[in-house]
Amino acid sequence: MKKRFGQMPDGTQAEEIVLQKGALCCSILTYGGAVRTLTVPDRQGRLTDVVLGMDTLEDYRRQDKYLGALVGRYANRIGGASFVLGEKTYPLAANDGQNHLHGGLAGFDKQVWNIESCTDDTLVLTLHSPDGQEGYPGNLDVRVTYRLDENGLAIDYHAQCDQDTLCNLTNHAYFNLAGHNSGPVTGQMIQIFADAYTPAAPGSIPTGEIAPVKDTPMDLRSGLAIGQRVDEAFPQLQMAGGYDHNWVINGEPGTLRRAARAWCRESGIGLEAWTTQPGIQFYTGNFLDGCPAGKGGAPYGNRWGFCLEAQHFPDSPHHAAFPSTVLRAGATYHERTEYRFSIQE
Repeated sequence: MKKRFGQMPDGTQAEEIVLQKGALCCSILTYGGAVRTLTVPDRQGRLTDVVLGMDTLEDYRRQDKYLGALVGRYANRIGGASFVLGEKTYPLAANDGQNHLHGGLAGFDKQVWNIESCTDDTLVLTLHSPDGQEGYPGNLDVRVTYRLDENGLAIDYHAQCDQDTLCNLTNHAYFNLAGHNSGPVTGQMIQIFADAYTPAAPGSIPTGEIAPVKDTPMDLRSGLAIGQRVDEAFPQLQMAGGYDHNWVINGEPGTLRRAARAWCRESGIGLEAWTTQPGIQFYTGNFLDGCPAGKGGAPYGNRWGFCLEAQHFPDSPHHAAFPSTVLRAGATYHERTEYRFSIQE
């Protein structure tokens, strides 16, 4: 089902597409490709919307939290708001202090995507990013497929460019497994299948180190409550106001493998993130204060949602040891992330 969601200042229409499969229902906007709702049954069979979102296009355009959005050309940060490719320096917008964040001032999250095809359970969105947009080289064509099945939501990312460029795409959904309007997620559980993470300097730019999580609050391998260690006097947590880091997912990049697991004891809803990406950014919504009211007037505040952003590592262009985010001319970028839901007894 497709319906009008609003109109951009230039007259472009933004639409909302509803996907349904069994008990699961999801709605996606052409504005930013944003996942606006994702409804799954809880332990009692009650349908629960587990993602944060807005009721109007105007609120989406006002908020700066990337709620549910597709992020590109480069998810996360690039230090110094520039990169070198082919011996040429490309300046980018410094929209996060001195650094570049989530594709710049008008990244993929702020553009209206085109509907290529749509069925009851599958939506294909496309976007053309012209050469020089937000400072990036090459004409980049992106295709993102959302597919809902009985287990959850799968997202496939494809991209091609006519010049060498950077490409690092993700989705920025905020999850709350007790319901989007239920308050902080600090009592919900998180487990990340990663033996290492990438520590950051001030500004959340990686130092280049790949550090073991062992004997630190970054060790989430066994699972713990999100709020259990988030405010510890650990420099990485203090600097970021909580968890907002990239973990190095165990296993072989390029293969679909389990990256993270979260669950809520109260609702019984469990979530697993599976991905082909090398990293995952776990973010505990440390800066949600100031967000416009959410769906139904929900007063989203700090830590009302958490993100599991499957991605390549932040600032990869400046760290040769990190997996490369260079997309060569004519080559195909393809990554897949799945959010699988279950009931926890």
